[in-house]
Amino acid sequence: MTEEILIAGFGGQGILFLGQVFAHLGMKRGFNVSWLPSYGPEMRGGTANCSVIISSDMIGSPVVFNPDTLFVLNKPSLEKFEPAIKKSGLLLVNSSLVDICANRDDINVHYIPATEIASSVGNVRVANIVMFGAYLAIKQNFSVNEAKGVLREFSKTEEIYNLNCLALEKGFEAIAGRG
Repeated sequence: MTEEILIAGFGGQGILFLGQVFAHLGMKRGFNVSWLPSYGPEMRGGTANCSVIISSDMIGSPVVFNPDTLFVLNKPSLEKFEPAIKKSGLLLVNSSLVDICANRDDINVHYIPATEIASSVGNVRVANIVMFGAYLAIKQNFSVNEAKGVLREFSKTEEIYNLNCLALEKGFEAIAGRG
């Protein structure tokens, strides 16, 4: 099993944090993982992306050129990275901030109003976790409970943990409720 993930958006959207969550989730399962952040000099508000690889095999390079899964939290990221997704790959789009549709018809695309859902649970800063919940519902390669365990490790307070869990569940429901 190898899953190559690229997460992209603006600095301040939790792009790098979500990548760390994925890496820890993979490590807890005993997989080899890599996490490679990339961000512009502006940091908050500038471009940010990270590559995550979770694999049962050795990882030769931490760079993801052709992701199995692409998370886009803003329009420039969709325009830049959509062409790179592997055929039959997964594209998750934050439709609250991206007002265009994907151009490819050979990939699996899901539009999630992540910022809107995050706002409804009390904080737009958890839109990344809403997207994570949607991913879990689609891929089903990690459980919600495993994800919550990793989120507990990263949450500085019980309040933040509870908010992250609620965002995760709402993201999961956004996909599971469609079926």
